[in-house]
Amino acid sequence: MNSGPMPCAEGSIRSRPSLDDASQRNRWVLLATILGSSMEFIDGTVVNVSLPSLQSTFHATGTQVQWVVEAYSLFLSALLLVGGSMGDRFGLRRTFLTGVVVFMSASAWCGLAPNIAQLLIARSLQGVGGSLLVPNSLAFLSANFPESDRGRAIGTWSGFAAMMTALGPILGGWLVQYGSWRWVFSLNVPIGCAALWITLSKTRESSLPLNSKALDWLGAITVTCGLAGVTLCLMQWSSGGMVTRLAGTAGLIFLVAFLIIERKATNPLMPLELFRSRVFAGTNALTFFVYGALSAALFYLPLNLIQVQHYSPSATGAALLPLILMMFLLARWSGGLIGRLGPRVPLIVGPLIAAAGYALLLRPGVGGSYWVTYFPAMLVLGLGMTITVAPLTTVVMSSVNPGSSGAASGVNNAVAQIAALLALAVASPLFFQSFSHSLERSVQQDGLPPAVAHAVVAQENRLAAIHTDDRQAREMIADAFVGAFRHILFLASVSALTAAGIAAMTIRSQQSRD
Repeated sequence: MNSGPMPCAEGSIRSRPSLDDASQRNRWVLLATILGSSMEFIDGTVVNVSLPSLQSTFHATGTQVQWVVEAYSLFLSALLLVGGSMGDRFGLRRTFLTGVVVFMSASAWCGLAPNIAQLLIARSLQGVGGSLLVPNSLAFLSANFPESDRGRAIGTWSGFAAMMTALGPILGGWLVQYGSWRWVFSLNVPIGCAALWITLSKTRESSLPLNSKALDWLGAITVTCGLAGVTLCLMQWSSGGMVTRLAGTAGLIFLVAFLIIERKATNPLMPLELFRSRVFAGTNALTFFVYGALSAALFYLPLNLIQVQHYSPSATGAALLPLILMMFLLARWSGGLIGRLGPRVPLIVGPLIAAAGYALLLRPGVGGSYWVTYFPAMLVLGLGMTITVAPLTTVVMSSVNPGSSGAASGVNNAVAQIAALLALAVASPLFFQSFSHSLERSVQQDGLPPAVAHAVVAQENRLAAIHTDDRQAREMIADAFVGAFRHILFLASVSALTAAGIAAMTIRSQQSRD
């Protein structure tokens, strides 16, 4: 009489552990991917805050400091699509693990670098690790969760990503102020070790079939060489000679070759047929101008706050917080704007408000209360970016056929990274030219002692980090830096206005794949 129910009871007992095991393993996958991606998210916001201290340690020029950012961005932007393809070919877990190891090891090297040359090499290696880590963390997460739970898992991942991004400037500023800029990079080591241990001991490879198509290595090599040549030429334009011009020419040739290769490749990194959609092409052009403007402005802002306005590193991190918190707290609201207004209105209004934010940053000179000078501008810029980012991502993904959504997302992320790379490369010679011209004119007109004037002009490539004990000279340096920063902010505002114009010309009231 008791024998009848036994098989069912036994079956339920046996099935429950397997379900529980899968659920438990999925939670470990979520934690591992949060930790792994947190390294990149934190790194993306803390490094700029550490640049003034880093520059002081190595007595670096302004261009060398910019290369600390550009070296990372170059390899991340050029290899991002390769990293995603490697996950499909070699396994998401394996590629994610490789990215964690490379990024963590490169971070340790950054923290221990004895000179600027080694730091730049280590930052380049970080970019390689980031290109494996960034696309495969979310893909590994998605592959391990059933469709019914995937949205909640991705939402949790996104929430932690936003939180880490928000904490980054404050944490970085505190570490720089009370420790060293080296701690900013070393922070990634324990996080990476935890991600490695969890991934190796608590997770397994996803069951998705591997893609047997060959990787487009020729495309990866040509786009990397092309972006490197163009970036080098732009950043060294004012001080370089024939070599930098030749590098720029070679870079353009490589980029043209990349487009030809992608057009003929059987498995291209960047499927050019996606750009036949006017909406897709328009949103990517909008992405380029929006993220290019933000990258250039946020590179110089911490330098201005620390070296000119004399904010502490922790106060500088806090000064950036309103921008990030606006994007974090209003993300859900902005995501619903398309449903209420359609895509066209947010993608026009958002960049217009961002342009107003950059214009407000033009106002502050040297000194003044943060709440009157920078706080209103950061709030307005944060609102503009909030209204833009979520609808932009939605339109990009809906502008192509569902089967191409992965490629569309990868291309859009790569465009955003390339925009950050090239925007800073363009801003560098413009900033230096403005700073140098203003400083030399002030030195000549305002009667500095000849010895002081000579010492100041001789160090002009260090920008606001020029060392002098002369109070009048310090004021000239500060004024010259603020003047050059205003030129960059003006261009950022124009870039945001351009993005709004692109949206007006290419985005319709209703989403379309045409």
